[in-house]
Amino acid sequence: MEITAAKKILIICYSLSGQTSNLLARLTSGLESAGVTVIIERLRPLKPLRFPFGSIRATVRMMLLTFFRKRISIAPLSDKCKGRYDLIILAGPTWSYQPSGPVLSLIDRDGSTLLANRPVITLISCRGYWRMHWLGLRALLQKNGATVVNRIVFTHPSREPWRTLGVFLKLAGRSPERSRFIGRYYPRYGHEKNQLDEADRFGAMLGQALTRGKDLAALNFQTPLAISRGGNRQSPRC
Repeated sequence: MEITAAKKILIICYSLSGQTSNLLARLTSGLESAGVTVIIERLRPLKPLRFPFGSIRATVRMMLLTFFRKRISIAPLSDKCKGRYDLIILAGPTWSYQPSGPVLSLIDRDGSTLLANRPVITLISCRGYWRMHWLGLRALLQKNGATVVNRIVFTHPSREPWRTLGVFLKLAGRSPERSRFIGRYYPRYGHEKNQLDEADRFGAMLGQALTRGKDLAALNFQTPLAISRGGNRQSPRC
């Protein structure tokens, strides 16, 4: 009987508020349930970033800097990134319509050696406006020789304009979900439990496709649970 080597995935990620990490924990669980070996490399800024930013002024300043793709210097990658992997997942949040500063620094410094001739899937956690992030990130990855085979996107499920207002206040150190008025429309920051369950399902689906040699580009990750249509919720908030 022919023995097939277990598939290995390298997840390279950055998470400021923990939303991306929460999604990846469940995605990893799904992947491992399909028999895939998962190695995680977390990007570490040389100067740790504060969350929340602490004030409206600091939040506005950070939003302006990140809109223009400010890089955030990161520590060297560990040796585990030098191994052979069947797939790389590059995960991180959207910052002012753009990839996060640590992810941009990673591509600037290590993109040509780490990503060239490798299949890559991007995972994006964002408030709601992810397309500019995705298009810019895909262009950078392709410039460095990566083969971008698919994308996974999770948006916050609250309706606009409360989603934008709530995220802004949360970054500024406020608690909008506790407000008697705003909390009616924005009861929770970030992703819901049903979205985390969806990430687990995505992981199992991806792992099975990888081990069976199926086309990863054909996988559908653009589901209503993952990408909210202006608050089109599938279940109550938790």
